[in-house]
Amino acid sequence: MQLDEDMVRMSLLDHLDELRGRILRALAGIGVAFLICVTFTDELWRIVSQPSVAAMAQLGLHEKLVFTTPMEAFSTVWVKLPLLASLFIASPWVLYQLWAFIAPGLYRNERRWAAPFVICTAGLFVAGGLFSYFVAFRYSLAFLVGIGQNLDLQPMLTISEYFDLFINVTLGIGFVFELPALLFLLTLLHVVSPAFLWRNSRYAVIGLALIAAVVSPTQDVASLALLLVPMCALYFAGVFASYGVVFYREGRSVPRKKLVMWIAIVSLLASGATDMYIALR
Repeated sequence: MQLDEDMVRMSLLDHLDELRGRILRALAGIGVAFLICVTFTDELWRIVSQPSVAAMAQLGLHEKLVFTTPMEAFSTVWVKLPLLASLFIASPWVLYQLWAFIAPGLYRNERRWAAPFVICTAGLFVAGGLFSYFVAFRYSLAFLVGIGQNLDLQPMLTISEYFDLFINVTLGIGFVFELPALLFLLTLLHVVSPAFLWRNSRYAVIGLALIAAVVSPTQDVASLALLLVPMCALYFAGVFASYGVVFYREGRSVPRKKLVMWIAIVSLLASGATDMYIALR
């Protein structure tokens, strides 16, 4: 196993120039995706606003969002919305640029993981967005809108405030779902080891609880648990991926007992999250 000699000989300015090129390529990909998404703003807005319509209908309230300034609808529907959609659509291209930047510093036999890394990482990001849209955001929105119902308070949601909340929750959970890919990458770069991740798992769970409190639009126990359980499952999936990197690097096979243990842990956490979601519905 050998490192790329050209990469080793690169100076700091060469690294910065390579980084600048990768960032520009990533931004160009996002720009192309943005132009595509602009042509589908009507369809995208109907999808994004559907949780609001469902929450209002569930509470027996007026279902339409409102805007209070002339530019509010334009900036939200024609700028922010396609930009958000373009981040998800262009995520494989952006992640490929990330991999292409770090790949020369890896062993040659590790660079073949480019396609699995990009596919899995982009898939996790999209899965986080879908989890936010179908589970976390819907439950939180219904909870927040219904708080003042018993006090005869009439909610009036503006499209900008609604979409800002949507962006915060969707992107926050999307990035949180990248945890297994992040642990895989850090192990690949020799920053962390699977033993370190397992030994400090209790502290990781505390940190994940703090992140869940920041990402969740509400701080009630049900919302935090709804986020924390899958986040813990993702962390242990990342620890398993970290072990996979080390075993592959050392030419060892994964012990069957440990494989069964990791699958059982992740399955139990995933099952708990599913049961909790069903109970909340």
